[in-house]
Amino acid sequence: LLFQILGAVILGFGIWILADKTSFIAVLQMSSPSLKTGAYILIGVGALTMLMGFLGCLGAVNEIRCLLGLYFTCLMVILITQVAAGLVIYFQKETLKEELSRIVGNLIENYDPSNDDDRNLQDAWDYVQTQIACCGWTGAKDWENNEILINKSMTIYPCSCSNSSNNFEVDSGFCNLDVPVNSTATYADWPVHEQGCMDGVEKWLKDNLGVILGVCTGVAVIELLGMILSISLCKNIHSEDYTKVPKS
Repeated sequence: LLFQILGAVILGFGIWILADKTSFIAVLQMSSPSLKTGAYILIGVGALTMLMGFLGCLGAVNEIRCLLGLYFTCLMVILITQVAAGLVIYFQKETLKEELSRIVGNLIENYDPSNDDDRNLQDAWDYVQTQIACCGWTGAKDWENNEILINKSMTIYPCSCSNSSNNFEVDSGFCNLDVPVNSTATYADWPVHEQGCMDGVEKWLKDNLGVILGVCTGVAVIELLGMILSISLCKNIHSEDYTKVPKS
């Protein structure tokens, strides 16, 4: 039963990644095919874990060694895969950070409120900037690469970056800077948050690191217990000794 619940959680997490349209996950999911592939893998692992939980229960109740053996093997494969994925993420974190910088940099550079094709992606990024109270990836200076802002001589700025209470009701598109007509400005003149979203995301991860590690450790412990239990049950199932059966 525990593994069926665990499988349902993993399955639900994968579906959430695909369905989420209003968070930083949505920005990554819509910009990076690898994250979408990872979501499908999570859905597959979740479904497999639920199936293995059912087979494990069936094998334990009916004392079927092959099902218990299959249950143990699948759990071991899933556990090894999870550990390998964690190691890859840990040792490739700088590469992942560069990939994130590239994804967000392209999004900011091509941000255009009139482009309906990228509306979901742009709304997701506006949501991130509003909720984390940040601007750009490394800072507001990143927005100086946006073509629309360049054409407007930086006299407009992204509303979702605003730190002014007057703009709290406007969380998307561009807002006008209060400057004389035909003048120019820089990002330093904008009433926006100084913190970049990279720092905000890293801070969120650090604040929630204990919870993330706790959940991962809990999942690993449950899987180890399941493996130990399946082996113990398998050893306790005695095969029939056909040498003692009377011959006709």
